[in-house]
Amino acid sequence: MTLGNQRLMREVKDYAIIALGMLMYGIGWTVFLLPNDIPSGAVPGIASIIYWAFKVPVQYTYLTINFLLLLLALKILGFKFCLKTIWAVAILTAFLAVIQNVVGGGLIHDQPFMACVLGASFCGGGIGIAFSANGSTGGTDIIAAIVNKYRDISLGRVILMCDVIIISSSYLVLHDWERVVYGYVVLFVSSFVIDQVVNSARQSVQFFIISSKYEEIGHRINKDLHRGVTFLDGVGCYTNNNVKMMFVLAKKRESNTIFRLIKDIDPKAFVSQSAVIGVFGEGFDRIKVK
Repeated sequence: MTLGNQRLMREVKDYAIIALGMLMYGIGWTVFLLPNDIPSGAVPGIASIIYWAFKVPVQYTYLTINFLLLLLALKILGFKFCLKTIWAVAILTAFLAVIQNVVGGGLIHDQPFMACVLGASFCGGGIGIAFSANGSTGGTDIIAAIVNKYRDISLGRVILMCDVIIISSSYLVLHDWERVVYGYVVLFVSSFVIDQVVNSARQSVQFFIISSKYEEIGHRINKDLHRGVTFLDGVGCYTNNNVKMMFVLAKKRESNTIFRLIKDIDPKAFVSQSAVIGVFGEGFDRIKVK
C-alpha cells in the first residue's frame, strides 16, 4: 500500500470513529437526558433549554450555534480540525432527528438518576472518541481544544468550567433544583469519562528512535507536532557502526501520530517509548517551586 493510500485509509478511519462517537452522544442526549428533562452542558445544554422553553427542535439550535463557533475555530485550530468538526456537527444533527423518531419518548422515565448516569456515560464516551480521532462535537469542545492547545489543562476540566453556567441557567426554564443537580451529575460523570477515553491527556512520554532517515523523521516531528527533537551520536555494539539516535518528549495523546510518521517514513526504524513522571518546560508543565 502506498503512502497516499495509507493516509487516505487513516482519514477514512478517523471519520468513521467520529461518526461512532456522535452516535453515542446522540443516544445519550436524546434517549436518556432530554426526555427526562435533565440538563447538560455546552451547546446541547443551550439547545435543550430553548427546546423546553419554546419547543424548537434541538438539532436546529445546535446547528446554528455551532456554525458561529466554527468560524472561530477555523482561524485558531486550522482547517483540518474544522473539517472534522463540521463532519461531527453534521452527522450528529442527522443522528438527532433519526434517534428521536426511532426512540420517541426516550427510556427510563421513572429513574432519573440512572438516566443521568447512563446519558452522561454515553455523551462523555462519544466526545472522548471524537477527540481521539482529532474531531469534536463543537460547542465548548471547540473552546476546550483551543485552551488545550496553548495551556496544559485537561479537556474534561475545561469543559467542566465552561458548562457550569449553562446547567445552572436551566433552572430559569425548569424551575426545579433537583433537575439542575442531576445536570451537575451529568457534567461530572461526562468529564471523567472524557479524560479516561483520551487516556489522561496530560501524561507525557519519551521516545528513543534509531533510523537511517533520522533527518526526515525529525523534520516531520518538528513541523507536524511542533515538538523538539535531539540528535544523539551512538555506536552499535554488534555492527560497530555509527548511528544517530533521536530523543523526543511529547504528550501521550501524540504518541499515535509519532508512530504514524515513523512508519510512513521508515517502517524498519527501531523505536523505544516509555512513560515519564513529569516534563517541565515550554510546551509542557510549568516548574512550580514555593
